[in-house]
Amino acid sequence: MKTSTQTAEPTVLTLRVEGMDCGGCERKVVSALERLDGIEEVTASSVTGSVKIHHHDHRPPSQKTIEGTLNELGYQVVSDDDHKQASSSSIPWWQTAKGRLVIITGNLLVVAFVLGLAWPSLGNIPFILATLVGLMPIAKSAWGALKMRNPFTIEMLMCIAALGALAINAAAEAAMVVFLFAVGELLEGVAASRARRSISALANLTPSTARLMDNGDLRDVSAESLEPGQRVLVRPGDRVPCDGRILVGTSDLDESPVNGESIPRSRAPGDDIFAGTVNLDAALEVEVTRGADDNTIARVIRLVEEAQAAKAPIARFIDRFAYYYMPAVVLLALLMAIVPPLVSTMAWSESIYRALALLLIACPCALVISTPAAIAAGLSAGARRGLLIKGGVVLEQLGKLRLVALDKTGTLTAGTPKVTDVESWAIEEGDKNVLRLAAAIERDSSHPIATAIVDHAHQSGLTLPLATGSRALAGRGVSGRVEDRELSLVTPRHLHGQVMLDESISARIVELEEAGKSLAILVEGERLLGLIAVRDEPREDALEGLAALSRLGVQAVMLSGDNTRTVAATGDRLGIEAHGELMPEDKAEYIRDWQATGRGPVGKVGDGINDAPALAAADVGIAMGGGTDVALETADAALLKNRVTGIAELIDLSRTTLRNVKTNVVLALGLKAIFLVTTALGITGMWIAVMADTGATVLVTLNAMRLLGYRFSPDNSLTGLSQGKTTS
Repeated sequence: MKTSTQTAEPTVLTLRVEGMDCGGCERKVVSALERLDGIEEVTASSVTGSVKIHHHDHRPPSQKTIEGTLNELGYQVVSDDDHKQASSSSIPWWQTAKGRLVIITGNLLVVAFVLGLAWPSLGNIPFILATLVGLMPIAKSAWGALKMRNPFTIEMLMCIAALGALAINAAAEAAMVVFLFAVGELLEGVAASRARRSISALANLTPSTARLMDNGDLRDVSAESLEPGQRVLVRPGDRVPCDGRILVGTSDLDESPVNGESIPRSRAPGDDIFAGTVNLDAALEVEVTRGADDNTIARVIRLVEEAQAAKAPIARFIDRFAYYYMPAVVLLALLMAIVPPLVSTMAWSESIYRALALLLIACPCALVISTPAAIAAGLSAGARRGLLIKGGVVLEQLGKLRLVALDKTGTLTAGTPKVTDVESWAIEEGDKNVLRLAAAIERDSSHPIATAIVDHAHQSGLTLPLATGSRALAGRGVSGRVEDRELSLVTPRHLHGQVMLDESISARIVELEEAGKSLAILVEGERLLGLIAVRDEPREDALEGLAALSRLGVQAVMLSGDNTRTVAATGDRLGIEAHGELMPEDKAEYIRDWQATGRGPVGKVGDGINDAPALAAADVGIAMGGGTDVALETADAALLKNRVTGIAELIDLSRTTLRNVKTNVVLALGLKAIFLVTTALGITGMWIAVMADTGATVLVTLNAMRLLGYRFSPDNSLTGLSQGKTTS
């Protein structure tokens, strides 16, 4: 008998780490921690200030060991609360460790110049002292990385260059190099802090307190303590403290903090509302439906942080390039120091000087930060506009889409169909009884057609009997037992082969479907009881959204489970290719066929459980914000604003971000190429090399931050250069 062993899944430990400001920092952390026993994988994100450690429970490293390793590298582990406070607050630069180093090295440099002018006999001593004092924290970080067997760090290159400059009697330049390096590190830290604040600002949308309704009394409590089932009072002008459902009151809510929509929405009893939105008109009694750790704002922050930690393919390529680039340039610098004096009359001091300058310009910080900074800014800009993108991979893939398949009900249409016809085909039933029985079966369903039938029954003053054993028939309808009768409510196409249809009924079905109506047939066994027809109108922005996709060069196709005639009628009105009567697996099969025949990459947009297989099969799955949790979890991206124009906005944001990435890479590599040549030829010196490297890093970071001001104009999406939109 064979026995098998199953390896336990690694446990994930997430730490908040202060001091990581660039891709080089990430590589140092990953390299050091992955050498610890028991650790399977490490991912670090300078944008979110977090480190994820995957380890096995049977031999995990201690927290003390992990923190000690990070401290050796110059980084500090902090609590979530301290991280949130640090990320959300704007600490003056001069109060930071990097700011203090700039002040110290700058003052030492000034003092050295003054002493050199006042007492020339001191020679290079003031500059040597200034260099050594300023180099101490840099050397400590380099030594920590070296102990972790990671010699190729910018700190190590800086130490070699500065000490080498002292050795060849270039002390003034050594002191200047140390000061400029400190300035560059400070500017990187400021830019990284700004990126982190753009995320943490989302957390500030939720108020810190809530007015809890407790047995008729009102008391202020922490919003983080709210639990599902509790009731809160939201006064006019207040921010909603939780995800909840309105019990009493009707008011307009400003939902722009969550979904980017500028026009307030009217919300009434029974409507769901989100944490962070603003109540404008009247007091509302709200039942809490999600705790603080799982409300809309918390989920958005979590998704954005996870997304920013997930590297895009282009970012992974840049990381691999930098991994080989650093040793290659160190070897080139070594050759620059040794070869020229051996084959020419160049002095050793000159060749060593050029080699040291070459080491400084070789730092890949600008190149490494060029991609993640832009990706992070793009993801943050999307989140602030109600566009959730689950990772850099998805952000990159969105821009490549050439075909998008959309569901009909709830995606291209409003998702709130109305009953237009109720007909009884059994004399003893009557129209009202057909409606009453159908509504009883559908009462527990959240499907838009079910909601329309139930609402129409209530509006008709009907009392609904209790249905038992109700169950959904995926893609077909629903069935249940009502008043001891086994009933089914199904679509017309599922009657064929099950029930014989006479010519008059078949003709009536065709007539209603050609009018663009969806039909639900009430059946008892093999007996037809009646019909209910509903019609769902296209969303107000459907034509605008489809036109924006067309201008972006993306083809839209409708895939629906509704009957072919209704789908065709809706497709004709919207001017797009349409396919109806599809089961969930049929939709997924269409996606796979298009991918196989080269029409892709293919995106899929939907809002229901029946869309989940197709969302998963597509290159990019996009969930409408009003959809089910299954759709939201399965999808790669989500539209919180719940508008068709958001699809084009996602694609345009992706393309804008990728243009920004390409611009950054060209800037980083271009500047390095220029100064590598000028340094090798002796045209530029060490301090120019540091300024070039620092300048490139700051330049690409600032260019990436421009994406935070992204704006989209559907009418001008053909070129991607929308009015008021940040481009590169």
